Amino acid sequence: MKIAIANDHAGTDYKFDLIKALEAEHEFTNFGTDASDSVDYPDFVHPLAESIEKGDCELGILICGSGNGVCMTANKHQDVRAALCWTEEISALARQHNNANVVCIPARFVSFEEAKAIVTKFLSEPFEGGRHERRVNKISC
Repeated sequence: MKIAIANDHAGTDYKFDLIKALEAEHEFTNFGTDASDSVDYPDFVHPLAESIEKGDCELGILICGSGNGVCMTANKHQDVRAALCWTEEISALARQHNNANVVCIPARFVSFEEAKAIVTKFLSEPFEGGRHERRVNKISC
């Protein structure tokens, strides 16, 4: 699967570690910063979201300190459904019930092992459709 990944300065280490852990199963396009110097996360989120909208990448991973800024920015895009996830169960439900196509990780609040489990679960879960599809179709303005 082709995955878009981006981060701000708080998520650089997790980004590289996630790519290393998952690159055998997925192809990654890196839209994030590769340094730990302070940056403005929207500069990295918008290109990732555009890649999802265009269909260049199937799913996305965003990483920042709290996960909130990247999530809010990504959700400004019409065809992006970004979910802030801090447990495996939340990431599974985001895919199953909300057809989320971007997972947002709060790097300052979860360990790397937790982040890896959240992302792995997110990438493996299908959308259930059914009653959830009707709801998801009402999200976009």
